[in-house]
This record gives sequence, structure tokens and C-alpha cells, in this order.
Amino acid sequence: MREIKAKEITALVAEMCIKSNCCLNEDIKNAIARGMANETNSIASEILSDILKNAEIAQRDMVPICQDTGMAVFFVELGQEVHITDGGLYDAINEGVRRGYQEGYLRKSVVADPIRRGNTNDNTPAVIHTEIVEGDLFRITIAPKGFGSENMSAVKMLKPSDGLQGVIDFVVDTVKTASGNPCPPIVVGVGIGGTMEKAAILSKKALLRDIRESNPDEYYARLEDELLAKINNLNVGPQGYGGATTALGVNIETFPTHIAGLPVAVNISCHVTRHMTRAL
Repeated sequence: MREIKAKEITALVAEMCIKSNCCLNEDIKNAIARGMANETNSIASEILSDILKNAEIAQRDMVPICQDTGMAVFFVELGQEVHITDGGLYDAINEGVRRGYQEGYLRKSVVADPIRRGNTNDNTPAVIHTEIVEGDLFRITIAPKGFGSENMSAVKMLKPSDGLQGVIDFVVDTVKTASGNPCPPIVVGVGIGGTMEKAAILSKKALLRDIRESNPDEYYARLEDELLAKINNLNVGPQGYGGATTALGVNIETFPTHIAGLPVAVNISCHVTRHMTRAL
């Protein structure tokens, strides 16, 4: 049995909160630069250039890339042979969020009740998804999610008869409806299958994959390419001002489902698409 102290998790989470909010991932930088080079719309090209400059300043000065530093979402892979000592896993993660958002001067955006509101003033509680795996692995991924893009996400319970075309139409229509609201260029996570909540989690998890990596299933890799092309033909463009760079990538994740269902979820992320993975 491998032991990990809760305080080690707290320290790691605090560091991840700050770095993920201040440092744009390389796959996103590369995709924005590629979009800028291919844009024929001068306004779109200028916006993409400003986004890259903003990211450079944020990383250099370790300040947030965006004022909305998100609700902290975590995906934890916890080995069966790992024992957390001196505290609970969720308490350790939430304490890390509390410290990271305070020490990093990150905006606290979480309210204590969805209807009655009331800011918690420390960005807790975090949303935590835990997967039990074999061995003594402890790996944690943070994905701070701003709500300009989260609000544009959607789930739909399609019928099996809606088929592939129904999936394509729903994904493209969701992005079209979102238009400039989620601060494009966006990354689109698509979850297909399972149940309603499983599809939603899959769509959020899809955003964690490097957009330079296609789905390992060739069928879904082709669908990712097809959806990306259709979305970029919408002419929404960077920040909604038109252009060919509405989306930087489309990532699809799937799961088996019931004979009577075809759940589909679309999780839209802004160009920042913050995520970071670390292990202890």
C-alpha cells in the first residue's frame, strides 16, 4: 500500500490552480497561430494575434489569461493501492483550491447555492470526478471552466433513429446558437453514449485531450474532422467577428448506451481551454 499525505495533494492542487490559469497550453497556442496564418479576414487575424500576445503576457507575468478563472473541475485517477493519510482526498483538493485562488489572486466565482447565491469567497467547492484504477497511481487533472463557454453547452437525448446525421446537426446547431458568446475560437468536446449524465461527463473529459491528437477510432477521428470543417464554415470567427477560425478542435469521446437511446452532449470551451495533469 502506497501512502500519500493529504498536504502533498493540497500543495500540488494550489500550484495547478495558478499555473493552469496563467499558462496557455502549447496545442492551443499552435492552433491559434495556425488559424492566424490561414485567415483571410483581417479582423479575425488581428484578434488571434491579440489573443497570443495576451497569453504571452499572462505567462511572463504569471497573471490570469482571462478574468474568469473558472469553477475548478478535477478528474482524479486513484489507484486501489493508494491510501491518503492525514486527511480526506476531497478536503485536500478543496483546500488546494482555496489556497491557489487566494495566493494566485484568481477571481472567486463560486456561489454557495444555485438559487440563493452568496459567494463562498474562496472558489470552493470544486467539482471532482474520481476514477478508481489498478495499482498505486495518483494522477490529477484540473480544468478550470469559465461560464461564458459553459453556459453555451448542451445535452440532448436523441433517438437511435436520429443516427449520425442527428448527432452532426445537434453539434453544429449548438455551436451556431452559441455564436460569439463563448469567446471563440473554441474547442468543442462531444460526448456520445451512456446516459444523460455520462454523456455530459464525457464531453467535458473530451476537452482534456490535446487537440493535435485524434480519436483513436478512425470512424470518430473522421467525424471530428467533419464537424470541425462544418463548424468553421459557420463564419462565426474569433470573438464572433467572422472568419474561418470558429473552432480550434473537436474532440469526441464515446461510451456504450441503451438500445433505446442516443445521448449526446456538447461542452464548449473558450480558446483558453485550461487543463493540466500532474501525478504524485
